[in-house]
Amino acid sequence: MALTNFAKLTTEQKTVWSRDLWKVARNNAFLTKFLGTGNNAMIQRITELSKGEKGARAVLTLLTDLEDDGIAGDNQMEGQEEKIRAFDRTIRIDQMRHANRTTGKMADQRSIVNFRENSRDVLGYWIADRLDQLAFQTLAGIGYQYKPDGTSRSSTTLNSLDFAADVTAPSTGRYRNWDTTNGLVTGSITGTINVPTWETIIQLKAFAKDSYIRGIRAGNGEEMYHLFVTPSVMAKLKMDSNYLAAARNALPRSKSNELWQGTSTLLIDGLVVHEYRHVPHFTSGAAFAGEGTASATGCTMLMCGAQALAMADLGNSEWVEKEFDYDNQHGISMSKIVGFLKPKWYSAVAGADEDFGVVRVNVASA
Repeated sequence: MALTNFAKLTTEQKTVWSRDLWKVARNNAFLTKFLGTGNNAMIQRITELSKGEKGARAVLTLLTDLEDDGIAGDNQMEGQEEKIRAFDRTIRIDQMRHANRTTGKMADQRSIVNFRENSRDVLGYWIADRLDQLAFQTLAGIGYQYKPDGTSRSSTTLNSLDFAADVTAPSTGRYRNWDTTNGLVTGSITGTINVPTWETIIQLKAFAKDSYIRGIRAGNGEEMYHLFVTPSVMAKLKMDSNYLAAARNALPRSKSNELWQGTSTLLIDGLVVHEYRHVPHFTSGAAFAGEGTASATGCTMLMCGAQALAMADLGNSEWVEKEFDYDNQHGISMSKIVGFLKPKWYSAVAGADEDFGVVRVNVASA
């Protein structure tokens, strides 16, 4: 019977385990559903470094629409060309690491191969879960020293990641509260925050279009947006009579109609509504992520168009195995080089720098 030497995997074997781990992570991560390499993706994935004067770096390019009216008829065109305005945004990258270690040969009743497989699965889930948390917190403008519920992480080094310094609060023109009386008002965790309704979604979509937030082009040429809420907020939406009627009338008439399948996703009027537990959320009367004391219990609903977020995703994870205590203990570590950036640009509509593709709206769930 061939035996595996735990501490001496070949380079090829380590590569296989690294790929398997990243495959597990990609399958578990919620954010991978929205990744794409082009500018028509909600999360643009940058997989290569660009060379520049300041060395190799991950770069996201944002293009603005042309503003001039062009030239009519046979009027002089030469010398009247309009410059394409492009904004390059650098994504800082850093390494995320974690590891497992057995207690010892006598305490470890599993084989080495099982330890590898279990370590791959738990580490894969860990990196997927943390990437989801960081992605949503970057979109919402919440520092990594906090958890998705706005409380402080008791022990963490996530806020020391290089790209943590680039997390920015929602820009003024992209931050709103839902107020039943006044509609979408200036956002503040301490302000009036009400339970969302179908009207909230209609107003929010119009707000995004009026603000020139570019949607994601679908196969039929229409623009689509993704809306993220917590399960408790989705429950409130599903109990709203207008929302329920819209869902019932808009979804396909078939046995697979999502309305009757208990799905966590609904596609209505060019909007895909998703529920996910890591959408940042807050509790009434509790401090939230350094923004003050929340006036209601709810979540930071996130409306995302194209290039709402950029992710530097450089290669597979790295797999390292090591022996400790005279080969009595086995250890496995993984590391992944990544980076996140919520891009900003100068909005001619707002006359100021604004978040490029996301609107945050504080809504209540009770």
